[in-house]
Amino acid sequence: MSENTYNILLVEDEDSIRKFIKVNLQREKFNVLEASSGEEGLDKVMAEKVDVVVLDIMLPGIDGFKVCETLRKEYPYIGIIMLTARSQDMDKIMGLEYGADDYMIKPFNPMELVLRIKSLLRRMDKKVTDNGIVESKPFKLDVYSRKLYKNDEEIVLTPTEYSLLKIFIQNPGKAFKRDDLMNMVWGYNFFGDSKIVDVNVRRIRTKIEEDPSQPSYIETVWGTGYRWHINSEV
Repeated sequence: MSENTYNILLVEDEDSIRKFIKVNLQREKFNVLEASSGEEGLDKVMAEKVDVVVLDIMLPGIDGFKVCETLRKEYPYIGIIMLTARSQDMDKIMGLEYGADDYMIKPFNPMELVLRIKSLLRRMDKKVTDNGIVESKPFKLDVYSRKLYKNDEEIVLTPTEYSLLKIFIQNPGKAFKRDDLMNMVWGYNFFGDSKIVDVNVRRIRTKIEEDPSQPSYIETVWGTGYRWHINSEV
C-alpha cells in the first residue's frame, strides 16, 4: 500500500492537537488536509479528493455527529474515524450509529491512529485479485467493484459494512465470534469492546433485511456472535 497517494482530512478545532496529529501522519507520507470546524470539513470534502476523515465530535458550529451523518449520505465510500473523550462511552456508540468506521479515545498514541488509518484503507482498497460474483439469493456480491446487490438493486455499504458482509456471505452457516470479526475486519487487536461489531451488524440489517428486528440473513448466535444464513437455493 503506497500511503502517499491517500488524502487524510483532520477535522479538529484545537490547533495543538490538529498540528500534532498532522506531523505524525505526514511522517507516514500521508497527504494531510485540515479543518477547524464541521462546516469547513464538509467544504474540504466537496472541494478535494478525501479518502479518510479523522473527525472530532466536539466542534464549533455543527458537531461531529452531524458531519458524520452528512458524509455518510453524500460520500458513502469515505472512511471515517471519530475522536471521542475517554469518559463518553455513549459518544462511541452514537458515532458508530451515525456511520463511523472506527473511533479513537482521547488521549491516544498517534501511531495507533496511523495503524487504524492504514487498516481502514486496506478495507477500502479496490485492488482485489478476485473479480468474481459471490451469490447468496437474493444477494450478489461483486468482489471486483466491492458492491452489493439485492434483487439486482445496489445497496450502498460503508467500507466496514462491506468487509463484514463479505465475510458472512463467503462463509454461510459459519458462526463467527465478535472478537474474531474484530480481528478480521479491523486488522489489529482492537482496544475497545464488541459493541463496534454489534453496531455495524445492526446498520447492515437496516439496509438488507425486510424486518431488521427479526433478521433472516444475518443471524444472531446467542453467546457467540453472528452467522450468515444457509440458503438452500444456492
